[in-house]
Order: sequence, then C-alpha cells, then structure tokens
Amino acid sequence: MTLRRGLIGLTVLSILGTAFELATERHWQTWEQCLPWGALVLLAAGVVLPALHDSPRVIMAVRWLASAVLLVALFGVYVHVAANHEAGFLDQGNAGTWETLPALSRWWSALTKSVGPTPPLAPGMLAQTAFLLLLATLARRTSGRSGPSAPAVVYR
Repeated sequence: MTLRRGLIGLTVLSILGTAFELATERHWQTWEQCLPWGALVLLAAGVVLPALHDSPRVIMAVRWLASAVLLVALFGVYVHVAANHEAGFLDQGNAGTWETLPALSRWWSALTKSVGPTPPLAPGMLAQTAFLLLLATLARRTSGRSGPSAPAVVYR
C-alpha cells in the first residue's frame, strides 16, 4: 500500500509540475497546445477515481486513461521533434550546412533541442506521469486485514 501511495503522490506532483510549466509557457494558443491540458485532466481523474471507488473496473478505467495520455504524450514528442527539425535550417550554427548534414544527425539535433524552439522532454514528462499512474494501478494492495500475513491482491 505504501508503494501505491508513493506512486500516486509522485503522479500528483508530476501533474502539478507539468501544469505549472504549461502555464508559464502559456501553452494554450492552438488546439494542439490544449491537448496536454486535457491529458492532465485525464490523469487527475485517474488519481481521483480510485480514491472514490477502488474496484477492479475503476482500476481498468484508470489504466485506459493513462494509456490514452501516453498516446497523447508520444504525439507531443513527435510534434516537438518535427517542429525542431523543420526549424533546423534557421539555426545560426547550421544555417549553411543543415541540408548537407546526414538525416540521422539532423533528427538527433531536433530530438536533443540543439536546433529549434520546442522542448521534446516536456511531452516526455507527461508520458512519465502517465507511466507512474499505470505503475500505481499495478502496485499490490493488501486486503482489509493488517499484518504481514495479509494476502496481497493484484489487479489485472
């Protein structure tokens, strides 16, 4: 139970930290920029639902929510890397040589934010938060009995 609570606590901290980062970046200008806000709402629901009614059906729903957020986050990583890649030729250090660089080098520069304005790790943080929530649903939960002899129940 302590592991599960710890994972949920980390999930909540990650939700709050990501929301703060999105707010400071004013990340709501386009519909695509609103996607992580919706993902944070889904993650928050995934934290609250089991607190209200902790059943196998609710746990399964939370897993689906977290999986949906993982997909949104992967899309976000792609969008950020692609935007950096498209902006690569604008970088002062690569302006004259961008098109002659090997494709792998250009994509690596875009992924590591050596070129371009968008941080690929930001949506990666969203993916990490969803993964924490998934792990919390897999953590063992003890039955109502206390003590070391209480059998563990695993939701699958």
